[in-house]
Amino acid sequence: MVTRYILSISEVIYRLIVVTLALTLSFSGHVHSMPVPTDIPMCTASETAQYRLTFTGKWTQTAFPKQYPVYRPPAQWSNLIGVTHSSDYHMWRHNEFASNGVRDFAEKGEAWTLMKEVEMAGERIQSVYGILSTPAVVGGTGQTNTEFEVFARHSYLSFIVRIIPSPDWFVGVDSFDLCEGDQWKDNVSLELFPYDAGTDSGFTFSSPNFETMPQDEITQITSSFPSHPANSFYYPRLKHLPPIAKVTLIKVKKTNQIISLPFEPTQSNQLPTGNEIEDRVIRTPLDCEVSAWSPWGLCKGKCGDSGVQHRTRYILMHPANNGAACPLLEEEKKCFPDNCL
Repeated sequence: MVTRYILSISEVIYRLIVVTLALTLSFSGHVHSMPVPTDIPMCTASETAQYRLTFTGKWTQTAFPKQYPVYRPPAQWSNLIGVTHSSDYHMWRHNEFASNGVRDFAEKGEAWTLMKEVEMAGERIQSVYGILSTPAVVGGTGQTNTEFEVFARHSYLSFIVRIIPSPDWFVGVDSFDLCEGDQWKDNVSLELFPYDAGTDSGFTFSSPNFETMPQDEITQITSSFPSHPANSFYYPRLKHLPPIAKVTLIKVKKTNQIISLPFEPTQSNQLPTGNEIEDRVIRTPLDCEVSAWSPWGLCKGKCGDSGVQHRTRYILMHPANNGAACPLLEEEKKCFPDNCL
């Protein structure tokens, strides 16, 4: 069945670039490839393989209650940008510095520089075979998918998806090999956790832009790192964060299609129902957080008698999911009035 739809000018331009770049990378034969490192297992599969990739957002308010974005903008995911490549290419790597393209995508969702970097890698060392992308997911939960092709020389998959809103946070996969010896893997499911691109120093989902100088390496965000209490993913009671997303890769019957553009987002793949998002509901406990005490107030009482003075504090974060309740917000103590006549 063919679905009729109208694309915006920006979407049309973007898809033309994807097609053009993928064709360039797939059919350019004038560039000499660099030797592949010999210490990495070689894929010897004789045929190409086609996969369906499904990205599933699992970013819920029960699993991640702290500062969960509900508006301006609400929790959501960018489009997925990925590549199939050889072992001598990396789109991004844990504990290494993000490229300018990864920085622009992680901070602003702009893919132009990243796509140019991919194109240059393909022209220089023929490491990149194809580009894949999916539509954005318009909520913290939902699914989006696409299909792509791999072959023995380019059996690795890498991709990146921006967490929206965030300073420079993303999820993704770095160089996952879909091949084992002479066989393609049939079904793969990977849990995804947040990463910090190391280019913006914001602590919360809605932090204003604050460039990291000098730039830091890409690091995985955990329940205790960064250890600042203001961090949106800081849950000191948890040993590990729950997965914020996942990706499934299923080998499918090959078609004659050379380049697979993303499937159009529909109600069924954007807002899955039933068991499509599966798994049990994760309820991450969020403890109450309160401010520091105010100074003690004036002593109220009659001269010659004891009086009472008060101090207060206020709630910074309300508890959720059976987290620790808030402590008392007001204290009093006896005192004796000063300056009595």
